[in-house]
Amino acid sequence: MSTIGNLPPVPLPSSIRSRFVEGINGLRMHVLEAGFESKGRPCVLLLHGFPELAFSWRKVMPALAEAGYHVIAPDQRGYGRTTGWDSGYDGNLHPFRLANLVRDALGLVWAFGYRSVAAVVGHDFGSPVAAWCALIRGDVFRSAVLMSAPFAGPPQLAFATADAPPKPNRDDPVHRELAALPRPRKHYHWYYSTREANADMLQAPQGVHDFLRAYFHHKSADWKDNRPYRLQSWSAGELAKLPTYYVMDLAKNMPQTVADEMPSVAEIAANRWLPDVELAFYSAEYERTGFQGGLQWYRCGTSDRFTAELETWSGRSIDVPSCFISGKQDWGTYQRPGAFEAMQTSACSRMLGCHLVEGAGHWVQQEQPDQVSRLLLQFLRSTAAHAVG
Repeated sequence: MSTIGNLPPVPLPSSIRSRFVEGINGLRMHVLEAGFESKGRPCVLLLHGFPELAFSWRKVMPALAEAGYHVIAPDQRGYGRTTGWDSGYDGNLHPFRLANLVRDALGLVWAFGYRSVAAVVGHDFGSPVAAWCALIRGDVFRSAVLMSAPFAGPPQLAFATADAPPKPNRDDPVHRELAALPRPRKHYHWYYSTREANADMLQAPQGVHDFLRAYFHHKSADWKDNRPYRLQSWSAGELAKLPTYYVMDLAKNMPQTVADEMPSVAEIAANRWLPDVELAFYSAEYERTGFQGGLQWYRCGTSDRFTAELETWSGRSIDVPSCFISGKQDWGTYQRPGAFEAMQTSACSRMLGCHLVEGAGHWVQQEQPDQVSRLLLQFLRSTAAHAVG
């Protein structure tokens, strides 16, 4: 472990080091790195989601490095020890849009001296960033692994409308319909986009540590009611079937939502995939930075302000080799009805496999790291063999 500046050390295995890289698209980026001992290794870039950090890759990085890869995992824009971003709710959202997150990833791998990487791997909100990396710059990001969040493709421009003008866009009624259900509900993306969300979590009555404990537990395979299945449509009646960490009770915030499922003292003591000493690193980092940096990503998605930019790639697919890995007990695979199917049929033209890992919920690389490492290496070997062939 190494202490950087006046921050406490990151609790890492000896094969992973913590460092900073300056001048990455306006950021001083904090990076975890494995397989750095020798030059000339192919690079693998790992992108975390919410509410996680580069630290969430600590269990798979050594196996990838052992197999001969240089593994790089940054705290992404808005997270952890990376600095240079605005944490204010009223700050500029523009730097948090997907196209700029791709620019962050590109700048980082180029800073390390790579013109291309063997794979970009993204989990949770890191999954769409990885997907857009591969879609926009497939020459650099030579393959993509999407985890726990399927990619349905870019937003589509209206087509063949010269003689039949398109119908005007209508407001999505699903939010009004969710609120009008007999048990009124709201979607967590839109809750995360509110001004109150950061303070709700940072000032959670149970404390940040216990809030995160309940949040991680609720979305893991340890919560036995996580038995996901395909939903039929983006409608209030179907979305209300999702657990409350996705479609919340209207009157509750997220700390109140997950407090209802707080694991017992015995369950916490028995947890091997996220023991309290490791969770303490997450909680200390979020107590220091707050959650707003990560929440800005959700706001970019719910505001629709950046949809037009993404329509630049309308009709494009991810044409580099790709695969999908998720926990079998992860509702994230199905939370956006139709996305899992669209990823396999149209969004990714060279999908080599979809793997649902038994005994894992949403935090698949933490809950089942050996299985995830095996699948990642299997994918990397198959893409390397294909490249040679």
